[in-house]
Amino acid sequence: MMDNQKNLPGTLQVENRVVDHKQAAIQFLKLIETGQIEEAYRRYAAANGKHHNPYFQAGFPALQKGMQENHDQFPNMRLTVKNVIGDGDLVAIHSQVVQSPGEAGVAAVHIFRFQADKIVEFWDVGEPVPADSPNEDGIF
Repeated sequence: MMDNQKNLPGTLQVENRVVDHKQAAIQFLKLIETGQIEEAYRRYAAANGKHHNPYFQAGFPALQKGMQENHDQFPNMRLTVKNVIGDGDLVAIHSQVVQSPGEAGVAAVHIFRFQADKIVEFWDVGEPVPADSPNEDGIF
């Protein structure tokens, strides 16, 4: 933030809201990780929200069902948050998702759009973590 913005009215309120949204997005994913999908949606998602995952029908109910089915198939899935970015009503979480122990998993980015305190829009993209890579810096 620029120094001249620090004293603007409402700036602290906006910063607090971004922090709250970042925490809500993390908690949403952590509840998904532990199989508490219904609770995650009840607490953090707007009922009429939309997602952009091409593998499920439109609307949060279809995505929620898909998440539950994924958890049923991979109950030991783990999600490790690597980076969190918040800007206005958007939060992006960069993470490693491992569906089964011993796998390298996927590098994922989940993007959330908030309205008030609820997730109203959701995007997710993933890239498999390669077994061998010429990049010594790694995927994370």
